[in-house]
Amino acid sequence: MYFLSGWPKRLLCPLGSPAEAPFHVQSDPQRAFFAVLAPARLSIWYSRPSVLIVTYKEPTKSSTQFGSYKQAEWRPDSTMIAVSTANGYILFFHITSTRGDKYLYEPVYPKGSPQMKGTPHFKEEQCAPALNLEMKKILDLQAPIMSLQSVLEDLLVATSDGLLHLIHWEGMTNGRKAINLCTVPFSVDLQSSRVGSFLGFSDVHIRDMEYCATLDGFAVVFNDGKVGFITPVSSRFTAEQLHGVWPQDVLDGTCVAVNNKYRLMAFGCASGCVQVYTIDNTTGAMLLSHKLELTAKQYPDIWNKTGAVKLIRWSPDNSVIIVTWEYGGLSLWSVFGAQLICTLGGDFAYRSDGTKKDPLKINSMSWGAEGYHLWVISGFDSQNISVGSDLRSIVKQPSILLFQFIKSVLTVNPCMSSQEQVLLQGEDRLYLNCGEASQTQNPRSSSAHSEYKPSREKSPFADGGLESQGLSTLLGHRHWHVVQISSTYLESNWPIRFSAIDKLGQNIAVVGKFGFAHYSLLTKKWKLFGNITQEQNMIVTGGLAWWNDFMVLACYNLSDHQEELRVYLRTSNLDNAFAHVTKAQAETLLLSVFRDMIIVFRADCSICLYSIERKSDGPNTTAGIQVLQEVSMSRYIPHPFLVVSVTLTSVSTENGITLKMPQQARDAESIMLNLAGQLIMMQRDRSGPQIREKDSNPNQRKLLPFCPPVVLAQSVENVWTTCRASKQKRHLLEALWLSCGGAGMKVWLPLFPRDHRKPHSFLSQRIMLPFHINIYPLAVLFEDALVLGAVNDTLLYDSLYTRNSAREQLEVLFPFCVVERTSQIYLHHILRQLLVRNLGEQALLLAQSCAGLPYFPHVLELMLHEVLEEEATSREPIPDPLLPTVAKFITEFPLFLQTVVHCARKTEYALWNYLFAAVGNPKDLFEECLMAQDLDTAASYLIILQNMEVPAVSRQHATLLFNTALEQGKWDLCRHMIRFLKAIGSGESETPPSTPTAQEPSSSGGFEFFRNRSISLSQSAENVPPSKFSLQKTLSMPSGPSGKRWSRDSDCAENMYIDMMLWRHARRLLEDVRLKDLGCFAAQLGFELIGWLCKERTRAARVDNFVIALKRLHKDFLWPLPIIPASSISSPFKNGKYRTGEQLLKSQSADPFLSLEVDTGISDIQRSQSWLGSIGPTHHEIDTASSHGPQMQDAFLSPLSNKGDECSIGSATDLTESSSMVDGDWTMVDENFSTLSLTQSELEHISMELASKGPHKSQIQLRYLLHIFMEAGCLDWCIVIGLILRESSVISQILVITQSSEVDGEMLQNIKTGLHAVDRWASTDCPGYKPFLNIIKPQLQKLSEITEEQVQSDAFQPITVGKTPEQTSTRAEESRGSSGHGNIPQGEIGGCSMVSRKEDDTIRAEEEEPFEDGTYDCSVS
Repeated sequence: MYFLSGWPKRLLCPLGSPAEAPFHVQSDPQRAFFAVLAPARLSIWYSRPSVLIVTYKEPTKSSTQFGSYKQAEWRPDSTMIAVSTANGYILFFHITSTRGDKYLYEPVYPKGSPQMKGTPHFKEEQCAPALNLEMKKILDLQAPIMSLQSVLEDLLVATSDGLLHLIHWEGMTNGRKAINLCTVPFSVDLQSSRVGSFLGFSDVHIRDMEYCATLDGFAVVFNDGKVGFITPVSSRFTAEQLHGVWPQDVLDGTCVAVNNKYRLMAFGCASGCVQVYTIDNTTGAMLLSHKLELTAKQYPDIWNKTGAVKLIRWSPDNSVIIVTWEYGGLSLWSVFGAQLICTLGGDFAYRSDGTKKDPLKINSMSWGAEGYHLWVISGFDSQNISVGSDLRSIVKQPSILLFQFIKSVLTVNPCMSSQEQVLLQGEDRLYLNCGEASQTQNPRSSSAHSEYKPSREKSPFADGGLESQGLSTLLGHRHWHVVQISSTYLESNWPIRFSAIDKLGQNIAVVGKFGFAHYSLLTKKWKLFGNITQEQNMIVTGGLAWWNDFMVLACYNLSDHQEELRVYLRTSNLDNAFAHVTKAQAETLLLSVFRDMIIVFRADCSICLYSIERKSDGPNTTAGIQVLQEVSMSRYIPHPFLVVSVTLTSVSTENGITLKMPQQARDAESIMLNLAGQLIMMQRDRSGPQIREKDSNPNQRKLLPFCPPVVLAQSVENVWTTCRASKQKRHLLEALWLSCGGAGMKVWLPLFPRDHRKPHSFLSQRIMLPFHINIYPLAVLFEDALVLGAVNDTLLYDSLYTRNSAREQLEVLFPFCVVERTSQIYLHHILRQLLVRNLGEQALLLAQSCAGLPYFPHVLELMLHEVLEEEATSREPIPDPLLPTVAKFITEFPLFLQTVVHCARKTEYALWNYLFAAVGNPKDLFEECLMAQDLDTAASYLIILQNMEVPAVSRQHATLLFNTALEQGKWDLCRHMIRFLKAIGSGESETPPSTPTAQEPSSSGGFEFFRNRSISLSQSAENVPPSKFSLQKTLSMPSGPSGKRWSRDSDCAENMYIDMMLWRHARRLLEDVRLKDLGCFAAQLGFELIGWLCKERTRAARVDNFVIALKRLHKDFLWPLPIIPASSISSPFKNGKYRTGEQLLKSQSADPFLSLEVDTGISDIQRSQSWLGSIGPTHHEIDTASSHGPQMQDAFLSPLSNKGDECSIGSATDLTESSSMVDGDWTMVDENFSTLSLTQSELEHISMELASKGPHKSQIQLRYLLHIFMEAGCLDWCIVIGLILRESSVISQILVITQSSEVDGEMLQNIKTGLHAVDRWASTDCPGYKPFLNIIKPQLQKLSEITEEQVQSDAFQPITVGKTPEQTSTRAEESRGSSGHGNIPQGEIGGCSMVSRKEDDTIRAEEEEPFEDGTYDCSVS
């Protein structure tokens, strides 16, 4: 409602002695002037600019006679001030303006500026007037005066001798004798006998009182702490005609303030709380409406130490109340008790170093115009004074503080409640929560929202734009869109009284003292009246509203003395010539628009309905207005000022289903009237005969009369409804939302029978559900089930100052206040309320209609969590627990498993048994997750099982999940599962996170499986800068922490267990010829592929069927089958393009691989986890890779052109850097090529080559696999990959190996038969392979010769498997050191030697590269 803004301002008073410090401030009825009292001075201040105009100083002689000044009261026309003094005198001062032309302060403009033109009222508006004060009359009442109150033309004075004096403003008693309070009868209500109990004590007097016009009486506080309400029974004000009522239970009253609009009396109590009473209309008794008190929960250290309530003040628009205590501090509450601000906690009470500040003590306060300012006179002890010298400097400058406020537009223009925007108005600016207008125009931002809102009308500004702005713009960011109000308009029309924003949130209109102005967020321009006389001639009385492109406002025409209803078009010039004017009978107090109808509430308590339509007559577009219906409300409304808001709605007690005609459901069905907090509804009376629409002319149709009013709710501050309709979300769109202050919110929800069945006669068609939210609601997003609001936030700046130098700096005493946007979900409250009332079917309908909302899972989770916390922690047994119902309700949704586990993870362990007793056994839920393939949720259940079950059970479930994750290639989850299984094995209680998230570097050390890669594996690319880990870190990690690994037997068994599972999975992949998956698996999980392949060379790693393997690889790697070219060109493969590669593969030392390992440690950090991602390396990777010298690059970079050595390595790097290739569709610009002149045949050949190659990424991956199989000595697989790549050099290289060393004869035999099978297949099914097979034919013949020889020699000389890998390649031998893989017997398969670890590391550095996230760098390619 109201929010503090910025720092308070300090007004400096004239220097004087400490005795002349001000202590009381009182504003005049128009709040333009403020009377400030010091013990012997009366000063008048002006509000804008805030300057001192005149001071009256009492002479010393008379000052001793009168005593010091105490209180001041203004005459209603601001021409006189009455001041009471300590010795019982009342001094009457006249305020006269000095010579008409003279002003105290005037604005000075440069010559030729537009402001210089003579405008009417110019001087009055912009200048501070010069005034004179003179004492006209002195009245002696012979007793100390307790309270002064201006009542119409009289002044009511209460004195300490128990008398009430009624004094005329001219200073005469008018011969009326004073009323003695002892003669006024008091009773509990007005219905009891005329003779109530009298006060009956000689020393009873009134301590504080305030007159309430709408109740016609006085709220009073007596000196003994009793409170009451005195009202004249008839019009005459004499003792016999007065009667008092009092509540029995208030005995410690200290002060009082009344709210005329809501008919409330707020009594401050010595206990520190404020009790707010209202008068019962029927009995006249005082009823407690609500209390304003600080709770121990919010203010644990101060809630009961505030002392008595010192002052209470209602804001000028009666929508908020401000309270201060003897202890100090300010608190602000909405009219029905929602707390908005309190300065006794947070940054107001504590400095940035945590020390406590002294609270601001307030002696007097008064609201400024429209509630934008609060004038406060502070007590001196708030300054934290310790030294005497400081005392003087501060007292020399007594100060008045001005607190600045921003308020919601709903406080003054309640017709804005049908909008979805939050609009706040400040003194000179507006804050709105819709994003930039440009954002609204962008179809992208709005179409995202329109997917599930197809029913809305389209906005003319956006392609996919909607009438509702959608979540993206309304919730977009924390910041407000601030619009500065045109200074030209403000100069002569301050303060701003109303503002309004249109449906699309693109245009704003504001109303000041006279006229109005409007602003477009698209053009960022203000539009003002061209003719200033027209502007100054109209006073807007009843607020304003937007209807499409028109502004509708009710105003008073000063020149014609006529009440009018005017409609202005936004796009035309702001001029009365373009306005449509309708004369009105009485002053309009409130105005609201519903679809094409305007509803107006007038001062004679009548409601008038108009229809509005667009008219285009000739060049000008105007709107036509016609009266539809008038309804008199004077029987029900005691005073027109009590009506807070009036709206037309389509809400009715009958739902649309039961209406005779469906389209009537959306018509203006009812009028909602907020009468002093009572929500009254008047529906159309459909009991009479219905007129069929088509028979009568729609323009002349007779509108149905309204039924008598019904009270829907009490204590209502705001009402929200929408005129939109949607079949999907009927519950939310046809509901009525109420804000009830401290009681939270209420929703009047329609109940629908399911599947259009006949509704039960006993089931009411609507239900009022209360619910609490943590924010003050300012707007409701109907379809999105969100409440938008705003909240005060504070920023401390006191650390900028030293403690001594700036003791009185306001920046030190107060934090800087800002207003933040906020929002809250309320759906879970409503679902829960429906379930409590056994309306589960309605709850289900409502929830299903909202299941598309992005935060719907959160809604279910919140509901489950709140019910669980309440019931599981309850001290008494709950007779009818709600948790089983909620659990059953959530099972209706697919998110059930996820909701339960998320709720459990966020709840303490002690409550788990209670939760799972209601929702089911976690083991069953875990299995359901596995069946539903929801592995991440299953992982979360695993943590719960680990805490609730014995380790054996959690290991069994973890194994299940691990195997499933391996099958599905969920590598992140696999890594977590490995860690988890180890933790169980070693008895640690380490719990992995539920869903794989980026780990902290420290926790990733637990993945011992990955050795030096552990850092990069658990980090995702986004959140770890590469600079975080240096080379030294990677190198210093032990190359194979197997020493650590074998430290415990249990750990060893655990690792063995995990290794067995990994081997089983690898075996399955090889048997199914899933090489791509195998590479991915090895790279992601750090699997020791080479070591394992060595052992499995003769078993799983054999190629059983070359043809099937070939076909499968073509399919997996998206590699095209070869085709025969039109013109047979001699293949350039003959010239041994890859010879350098061969030699390196054979002879390269281990060093480059060690350096490569370092490289991957860095570059992989920059890589995200999922394997199939974007293609395109980062430059960082390329740089680190290429810095290791050309020797290494040559080994793994295959030039992509057919020009053997002419194509430099640089050009290949250029290709990867350009990253413009996606799955084989790549363009490559190379300097070498551009300078070459290519022949026709060469060009043809290049195109053939490109056509027969697969994606670049696949080529990299295949080369890797080739390298790995070569290392492991699986020559049959090398042959298959060589065939796919169609590189004779690879095959000849393998055959060279077979010749130069003693290779297993069985493998040679297998290769030979396999190649013959491929040859046969090529002849029949795939002739494209024939040319290549022809090229390698000579080698094949050699091979058959070798196999024959070996078959013979095998008979005499058996070969040990262990020897093979050592002789297979020098590379393997050098890096492995002295021992090989193969000679480890099967029995010890779990433990590879430490040295083999190191070897594997070096390989992993390579093998991981291509199977990571699709990013590849030079070291890979």
